[in-house]
Amino acid sequence: MAMSRDTLLGYLTDAFPEAEITLTDLAGDDNHWQAEIVSPQFAGLPRVKQHQMVYSALKGAMGGELHALALKTKAPSS
Repeated sequence: MAMSRDTLLGYLTDAFPEAEITLTDLAGDDNHWQAEIVSPQFAGLPRVKQHQMVYSALKGAMGGELHALALKTKAPSS
């Protein structure tokens, strides 16, 4: 089972409501995504912590409904 763009965007928007989120379907199969997330919630946090926050927002779907997710995360520039 794959994860639709709308479902993935919903998880991410719920967790990061002020973020700029860009999703790219890397394989055209709703199963291999890239997410670019620019969120003030990431300010001052190391990239590993930022990625952990994203995985947490997916509520266990990573590795099941969502097979692969490439992440690019950062805080907005001042």
